[in-house]
Amino acid sequence: MTDRKAELAANLARVEERIARACVTAGREPKDVTLIVVTKTRPAGDVRLLAELGVRHVAENRDQEAAPKAAACADLPLTWHFVGQLQTNKVRSVVRYADFVHSVDRPRLVAALSSAAEREGRRIGCLLQVALDRESGAAGGRGGVAPDGVGELAAEVAAAPGLWLAGVMTVAPLSGPYAGRPRAAFERLGEISTGLRANDPAANMVSAGMSADLEHAVAAGATHVRIGSAVLGDRPGLR
Repeated sequence: MTDRKAELAANLARVEERIARACVTAGREPKDVTLIVVTKTRPAGDVRLLAELGVRHVAENRDQEAAPKAAACADLPLTWHFVGQLQTNKVRSVVRYADFVHSVDRPRLVAALSSAAEREGRRIGCLLQVALDRESGAAGGRGGVAPDGVGELAAEVAAAPGLWLAGVMTVAPLSGPYAGRPRAAFERLGEISTGLRANDPAANMVSAGMSADLEHAVAAGATHVRIGSAVLGDRPGLR
């Protein structure tokens, strides 16, 4: 085993143990929480090593990096998640490799994703990114739809050809009523998810939690956690 593979294996084991412990504390089964490894700024070689170690879900947040990396790893049994804010001019590229888009936050993006998915003959799972900076009005600094806009946007996705409504996502907010309160923010996301599933039971994904706060996310019912540095190590700096 190479030094890098051994490093990734050790980090992965620690993260999986954190998830398992959090599940025990929350009275949940570890199998009900899916680890998505966020591989941004890391080479395709790391993705290959992760696949060898059993990782099946990987994520990227910038199409410029994601598209060539996904192409280089097209032979691997991976599910690709796009987790960054998505501009409509990048949609045609993203739908070629992404199985899920976690950052759906406006009708114009829904329309662009639908058109591109239809053109590529694909069906993309869409998660509504919920901004918890505020309960209503414009989205926050990290993107997302305010909670009071979730129902309307969900209906747009549900009616769009080539798309299916997979669930909700959030990032712990830096401002507003949930700033510094990730557990409370993730619990609010869980409430929104429950409301969504009342109309669309298949929309059962709750994507929340990163390296620093995954335990809070698991306690609040997250089904998917997005972990980068805890698996891949500290990044030298974003490009």
